[in-house]
Amino acid sequence: MQGVRMVSEEEDAPSYAAEGGGDLGEEQVMSEIHLGCPPDHTGPHVSHFNISLPPDPRKDSFVISIQHNITSSIPRVGLQIWRAELVLADFVLHKLYMSSDFDGTVALELGAGTGKFLMLNSGLVGMLLARVANNTVFITDRGDDILGNCAENINLNRGIFHDKASIYVRELDWNHQWPPEVVANSPQSHSWSLAEVEEVQRASLILAADVIYSDELTDALFRLLEVIMSNGPEKVLYLALEKRYNFSINDLDVVANGYSHFRSYLKNIEDIDEEGGVGNECSCGFIGRLIDLEEIPQYVQDYSRGNDVEIWEIRYVKS
Repeated sequence: MQGVRMVSEEEDAPSYAAEGGGDLGEEQVMSEIHLGCPPDHTGPHVSHFNISLPPDPRKDSFVISIQHNITSSIPRVGLQIWRAELVLADFVLHKLYMSSDFDGTVALELGAGTGKFLMLNSGLVGMLLARVANNTVFITDRGDDILGNCAENINLNRGIFHDKASIYVRELDWNHQWPPEVVANSPQSHSWSLAEVEEVQRASLILAADVIYSDELTDALFRLLEVIMSNGPEKVLYLALEKRYNFSINDLDVVANGYSHFRSYLKNIEDIDEEGGVGNECSCGFIGRLIDLEEIPQYVQDYSRGNDVEIWEIRYVKS
C-alpha cells in the first residue's frame, strides 16, 4: 500500500509520497502518471498518450498530448495527471465507439474548484468528447494556473477535434452558488456568458475524475450537483475516483474515510430496486450504480489501472 501516513479522524488528505522540486518551501507530491519523462525532471512536461481503438488498434489509433507538472504542492495537484482520469477516459472512449449515447451532447467536466484544493483537470476526458460532431464541452476548474493549463492542452490537441464540436474552459468555484456570475464583455478569458450558463443547464452529461478525497470538497460538490442536476433535462454524472487509504488513530486501522463520506451521499440502485423502484418515496436524492470496469477495455495505453479505482454512474431523483 502506497503513501500510508498517520491522520486524525477529521483529516483524509490524499496519501501521496513527498518529492522534491516545485514550489519552494512547500511539500511536494508526485503522481505515477508521467510518460516519457526524463530522469529527475520536476517541471512541466508533455506526455503523449497513445489511444488504440477497435476494430484494428494498429490502424484506428491517435495520440493525445497532455501538458502537466511532474511534481507540485498539494494545493496545485491539479497540474498533474492522476490515474482515475485515465480510467474515466477509457470509459468515455468505450461509450463513444460502442454506442451513440454521447453523440450530440452538451457535457460539463468538473474539476475540484474550491480554491483550497485544486485536484485535477487536465481536460483529457472533455477533449475526447470534442472528437464527436455537434458535441459541446465545458471544462471547468478554479485558478488561473489550472485553467491556463487546460487551455494549453486544448491548443496542443486541436487537430484531433471534430470541426463541428465546441470546447470551452471556464472557471467554476464549487463554494459559490450556481449559476456562476455572468459579466458582460468581461476581459477574463475564463468567464461565463449568459448563453453558456443556459447551455450548461441543458446539459445531459457531467464528468468528474479524482475529486473525492476531502469531506469538505465532497460536500461542496454535492451541493453544486443537486442544483445543476435538479433543473433542466435529466442529467447523468460519471464520476471516477481512486480510494485513498490512511491510518486512522481513532479507528486504529487503515481506512478510506473520504470514500465513506462520498458513499454516504448515494443510495445504491440495487437497494432502490429492492424497495420497489426509483419512484418510491424513499428513493429521492442521488442514486448510484457502480460500473463494472472489467467490461471496459483499456484504450489508453501504457498505464496501470490499479485495484482501487471506481467509476460511478450517478443520477438525481427529485422527491
